[in-house]
Amino acid sequence: MRHYETSEALLRCVGMSDSTRWLSTKEASQHLGVNLRTLYRFIDEGELPAYKFGRVIRLREPDLEHFVESARIAPGSLEHLYPEPARPAGR
Repeated sequence: MRHYETSEALLRCVGMSDSTRWLSTKEASQHLGVNLRTLYRFIDEGELPAYKFGRVIRLREPDLEHFVESARIAPGSLEHLYPEPARPAGR
């Protein structure tokens, strides 16, 4: 069996198609608009799946898109970030 045949069999086994786009950590951090250190924290804390091939870390584009959608802010959930209007003293 040739190497590429085993790779294709492995991809089918773990449910990945040949059309999966892999991103480098640099590409993923630019896509998210965060620095590399923040991206590595997301990966290390289990928030964002990543794969290590030798010394190279890669992320699947669908996983990154799912991460983005899961980070969506629900309307009305940021009230704690803006203060109540100040009331004039003595009233």
